[in-house]
Amino acid sequence: LYLWARWGPRSAALIRRTVRRLHRSRCSFTFCCCDSPSEAPAWQPRGPLPPEERICLRIGNKVFFTDEAQFLDDLSRWSLLLISPFIYPDKLLKAERIAFVTESISAQTDHLEKVAGSSKEIVKWSDCCSLLAYKPGEPYKLIAEASVDNFSNLGIAFMEDRLQMDNGMVPHKIVSVHLQESSPKELQSVSGTQMDESTPDATFGTMVQSGLGVAEPSGEHKEEKSKLEKESEDEEESSSLSDKETGARQHHHLHLSSCHECLQLENSTIESVRFASAEDIAELSDDCNSKLEEKNDDPLARGIKRLNFAGKSPNVLVYLGSEAAKVRFGQVKSILQECVGVDSYTIYQLHEEQVLKDPWIDNSVLLIIATEEPISEDNQKQFIKFLSKGGKILGFSSSFAFNGIQIKRKSKLKKTVHELVVSKLDSTEVKLNLLLSGYIFEVMKEDTSKVKALSRLNNADKDAVIVRVTYGDSGGEAVLCQAHLELDINSMDVQTEEDFNLLKISNTKRYEVLKEILISLGLSCELSEIPTLTPICLLSSDEEIHLAFLKWLEGNVDAEGLRASSTVSLKFVSSCESKMEVTPSLMPVITEMRSFSSEHFSLKTYQQNLQTKKLGKIVLFSEVTTTTMNLLDGLMFELPEEMGLIAIAVRQTQGKGRGSNVWLSPVGCALSTLHITIPQHSNLGQRIPFIQHLVSLAVVESVRSIPGYEDIDLRVKWPNDIYYSDLMKLGGVLVTSTLIETTFHVLIGFGFNVNNSNPTICINDLITKFNKEEGKKLKALTPDCLIARTVTMLERLIDIFQEKGPNGVLPNYYKYWVHSGKQVRLYSEDGPVAWIVGIDDYGFLQVHEEGKDVESVHPDGNSFDMLRNLIVPKHP
Repeated sequence: LYLWARWGPRSAALIRRTVRRLHRSRCSFTFCCCDSPSEAPAWQPRGPLPPEERICLRIGNKVFFTDEAQFLDDLSRWSLLLISPFIYPDKLLKAERIAFVTESISAQTDHLEKVAGSSKEIVKWSDCCSLLAYKPGEPYKLIAEASVDNFSNLGIAFMEDRLQMDNGMVPHKIVSVHLQESSPKELQSVSGTQMDESTPDATFGTMVQSGLGVAEPSGEHKEEKSKLEKESEDEEESSSLSDKETGARQHHHLHLSSCHECLQLENSTIESVRFASAEDIAELSDDCNSKLEEKNDDPLARGIKRLNFAGKSPNVLVYLGSEAAKVRFGQVKSILQECVGVDSYTIYQLHEEQVLKDPWIDNSVLLIIATEEPISEDNQKQFIKFLSKGGKILGFSSSFAFNGIQIKRKSKLKKTVHELVVSKLDSTEVKLNLLLSGYIFEVMKEDTSKVKALSRLNNADKDAVIVRVTYGDSGGEAVLCQAHLELDINSMDVQTEEDFNLLKISNTKRYEVLKEILISLGLSCELSEIPTLTPICLLSSDEEIHLAFLKWLEGNVDAEGLRASSTVSLKFVSSCESKMEVTPSLMPVITEMRSFSSEHFSLKTYQQNLQTKKLGKIVLFSEVTTTTMNLLDGLMFELPEEMGLIAIAVRQTQGKGRGSNVWLSPVGCALSTLHITIPQHSNLGQRIPFIQHLVSLAVVESVRSIPGYEDIDLRVKWPNDIYYSDLMKLGGVLVTSTLIETTFHVLIGFGFNVNNSNPTICINDLITKFNKEEGKKLKALTPDCLIARTVTMLERLIDIFQEKGPNGVLPNYYKYWVHSGKQVRLYSEDGPVAWIVGIDDYGFLQVHEEGKDVESVHPDGNSFDMLRNLIVPKHP
């Protein structure tokens, strides 16, 4: 048992079980850094080791130990959140939650680069706990509460050096504390106010201050200190002990001072030994790189807007000068929301009259300056003041500069598209094309230690167009850009089709670069949480078919209205109930159609554009579902053929692509799964792989068959992709089939970008481009319209194929495909060259290698490009 606990990779299990077993006792858990003076970085505070017998675990320079209970009873110097349980006593901590204090310190650049380049799975502090109060200063202190397991997860991530604070500070210490019952009353008496939950938020923040409020450290700030603060102060004044353990297993050192301690298990604080049993051992994971076992489902946390824990509200301000800039603000706000998530930060416009008057400096995590207008001297001083207090600034083609940086006009670059080389934090480089402002940066001072060029033009002069500049000793920093990272392709006055294509191809890299800049300035760029699943609505384009379907249901569901399936079971109900449960395996279906309404799907538009005999008549619609590919499984094999089933969603959380690929499903995509039946002995039943080609063609014709839209450059790429020209994918098709007796039941999943320009391109982008080039005024299209038109086109193509075979549809297919005359390599990257000549009767690609006959080929399973490494099948 001793050897197992001593040498096994069980550090995560040790922490988790120690906390679980002892959290109800009068003890405190501490995770902290304890470097020796020779080992610790100069920027990191040093603290002494606790008594050796209290150390449970040591990993590198970090230790985990238990100690006497720590009490936190003086809150008069802390700033609290508006809905903190300290202010509302009815929200005080429950028994099974742990309150704790986190101390963090400013990170140096070398530390940030080390973290950015790490392959470890990062755990975000705010994802595991609920913030209650904070105290600015160095170290920066936070009071929070978490479930027992999430507190353990924080400790594990801290020990494994993968815990990340939201603003990039370095966590230095985590200590569990006990809160005195009198704390709320004392706080209210200090603040002199009985707070009410209906109190409106301040214009630029969601915090309230108690006592003296948020204040910079001062003499007054140091007069009264809790026991915990005193301990922290003592630690900073003491030198730390070095870790004397050596050898390959040093980072898994588990202290057992003697065999006697192993016998006296009740006195040991080493929980994994103290409570070890056969049952406990069986529960432990073999994986020493632990992961979060549960999501933080904390109602308190959901009510708090995330803070940047440098002491500033989560507000991003956009300054646009004195110009009438409503459109410009919309452009900047839109790109920011796509990078940082709508739930992470509040984005405001900082108007000209607010710069000198409103207290925005202390209530903002980032200021964006996006105006080419000259900035007044007073405003310049105010922006510099913001930097001097640790503020962050991002300049988008602005006239703002400081610290010896000057902006030089280069008129020949204005509104031109050029290739940039951008240096990333991990020392790699990325090349992309962006629209330029017509200005570049020049460094006038000889001392360039505080200025770094992040991007230069790939031209002879290597002109700097993105620079990072630091200011002062409080962490002030600015990234200034003279390339339009903030503008979407549709917001630009692009002169040529070549420029349009270059910008669209670079669009994903533009987001990548912008996100890295925002992260380096302290913002979180994680995507918003996965949206909540919603009930399904049963809809129909035909009232008679709708009633017939309900009649069929009566004899094909159980007494509770349940239609069971191995993938997703459907429970049919007449109306939506407020407490209706929606899970990936059980989804309610609302059968009452009259109450249906959706911002993103119009049943009327769908009905007007669906001109079919059978397909797509019965609609299962959901705002958010896992994947439409699963919704029809429980119905399709028994439902009468004339009731054509289709599942449509606005968003998918687990969209499926070919193989193991995931299909990203933002709002604006047309997302659908259609059920069709094909007789085995029919023309198409003998050539089932051809279905994917027919669907791809149907998507393209759904647009290009509309009068006026014939020249929209939408094409098919073999075997199952929809493309803009031959440049970018904007949709795909996934087909699965099951043979029941002599009938194929086929599920056709298709998704294509209609109104979502990012991350690549969408159909409405192509329409906007066409309108600009041709002086037309074609209207934008919608997913509901194009899904209906695609199903209509597909039914017609199937009828033609069943009557005439492949030759009935191939002329149109070749009209829109991207491969005519293209070359491919066979077998491998260095294999022989062959020319694409068409597809055969079974849907395989036909190629002609010089000196040989035309061959049919199939892909090698490459998940990125089906046209790489094509394989020639062996002939018997």
